[in-house]
Amino acid sequence: MKVLGIETSCDETAIAVVEDGCRILSNVVASQVDLHTRYGGIVPEVASRQHILALVPTLRETLKQGQVSLPQVEAVAVTQGPGLAGSLLTGVNFAKCLSLAIQAPFIGINHLEGHIYAAWLQEGPPPDQEPGFPLMCLIASGGHTDLVLMRGHGEYTLLGRTRDDAAGEAFDKAARVLGLGFPGGPYIQQAAEGAQGLESLPKPLLKDTLDFSFSGLKTALLRRVQAQRKDPNNGQDPRQVTELAFAFQESLAQVMVEKTLGASRQHSCRGIIVGGGVAANARLRQLFRERSRIPVLIPQPSLCTDNGAMIAGAAFFRLRKGERHDLDLDLDPGLRLG
Repeated sequence: MKVLGIETSCDETAIAVVEDGCRILSNVVASQVDLHTRYGGIVPEVASRQHILALVPTLRETLKQGQVSLPQVEAVAVTQGPGLAGSLLTGVNFAKCLSLAIQAPFIGINHLEGHIYAAWLQEGPPPDQEPGFPLMCLIASGGHTDLVLMRGHGEYTLLGRTRDDAAGEAFDKAARVLGLGFPGGPYIQQAAEGAQGLESLPKPLLKDTLDFSFSGLKTALLRRVQAQRKDPNNGQDPRQVTELAFAFQESLAQVMVEKTLGASRQHSCRGIIVGGGVAANARLRQLFRERSRIPVLIPQPSLCTDNGAMIAGAAFFRLRKGERHDLDLDLDPGLRLG
């Protein structure tokens, strides 16, 4: 089954065609990073207007790269939520029009579920065959840091979530404090290269809960930077930025790994899935693979960030069970998983 997936939950206009839930025929992403960098964050109105401009050209390029015509598309899937309301609205309405025009089944997909199913978009046996369910899923992105128990396709239990900043949001704020660029994750990772581990920051583990909290870590970084700037002997030493970037990345990654591994042991999981933009972080990926005794499935970095292939992939498994949505389906900016 060829499923066309549309993702417009934030600032990426992404459309893909995926066959049978795992084979990517095409996956095109029109990024808006350059538009929002000057503001140091996403401007919702700007994002919505850019989606309107980008959707048709992105669709054309997707069909061209996949050598697929619209009549060959067997279903249309779109991100229903969570996300920015205006951005979601553009994608949902575009998907409805396509579905109606080509008389193909229509289905709305939870954006967070899409990040989980990005793990299916790679070579090798799918996780439902090896290692099999149950799976512990860490979804770490700019807006979410959730721990979800996955007992089967479409069967989720939310075990923990962030109480304040999401991991990606924490990276953005830390990068701003250190005078780095936006989005923060790649800049923090780049700045941390070559560090000698001379600085350390607290690890906010929050005992007796699977929830996360990163605002205290961000505050600790801010105070460390402020203290260094008040010291006339320090000046603007690039080595300090390197060491603090490493310390921040290390604390955040260690917390996510320890929480996820602990939850997987509690629920006797057979594997772990890590998804979302933060899953592209090299140090996080390294720690999971070094410390986990069970298989860890992490998509390639390009599939960790928002893309249409993950939406199409997730849709395939729901469509296979006979799920469909009417064209009166509404977007849900606060949609939750589990």
